[in-house]
Amino acid sequence: MIQVYGRQVMNSHAVEYEIFGDDMQLVEVELDPGETVIAEAGAMNYMEDGIDFQARMGDGTEMDKGLLGKVFGAGKRMLTGESLFMTHFTNQGSGKKRVAFAAPYPGRIIPLDLSEIGGRLICQKDAFLCAAYGTRVTITFNRKFGAGLFGGEGFILQKLEGNGLAFVHAGGTVIQRDLNGEKLMVDTGCLVGFTEGIDYDIQRAGNLKSMFFGGEGLFLATLRGSGRVWLQSLPFSRLADRILANAPSAGGRSQGEGSVLGGLGRILDGN
Repeated sequence: MIQVYGRQVMNSHAVEYEIFGDDMQLVEVELDPGETVIAEAGAMNYMEDGIDFQARMGDGTEMDKGLLGKVFGAGKRMLTGESLFMTHFTNQGSGKKRVAFAAPYPGRIIPLDLSEIGGRLICQKDAFLCAAYGTRVTITFNRKFGAGLFGGEGFILQKLEGNGLAFVHAGGTVIQRDLNGEKLMVDTGCLVGFTEGIDYDIQRAGNLKSMFFGGEGLFLATLRGSGRVWLQSLPFSRLADRILANAPSAGGRSQGEGSVLGGLGRILDGN
């Protein structure tokens, strides 16, 4: 066991990995006999013969808490919109075996060695993909009312603790920034995660004219302190809005394609 910010955390399994792809990535994790990796339900893409998987309530770090502790821990995960269960993949074979997990939408998979960033990461609710067994996956509440109400991620954020590898997913291109007592202003949907030492809050996006007509939203996230921050160029909410804006309406006509050339294109396509 190791100590992380006053709490006991299991030693994580030392897994190896390789990331494949460009815009739609997957991470392939190599497990030694007896090693385990935990993942969000439905994230698995493929696995080799010899790997056994089980859906369990929690990440495995609640073993000493009894049934009530497991139910409480899993219930907190449901507040983030995630499944009550996590899937545990264990190599039951005699040699090295591989299991792969795919990103849910276009973007990047970020490998993070938690021992190198202070043992803790705060991230957006749907960022977690998979991690070495022994990683604690739980939630944290935003203590500031304004940041929780207008900060894009709400009052509930995801928290990863441990000393092993964890993999999170972000949309589009991912930027890593190291702050040293600085202040960074970010679109509320573009924040992926940050380490201990970063203070997260929101502020008004300029004057009233800029707030309502500037196209950047009413508020911006502000990050202050010393630590590491990860940002994404394409939040899933922004991608979904663009898809819905150009999806066919109930009458069968595509919104945003009302020009003469758009109609000619549909005729040529046989629509």
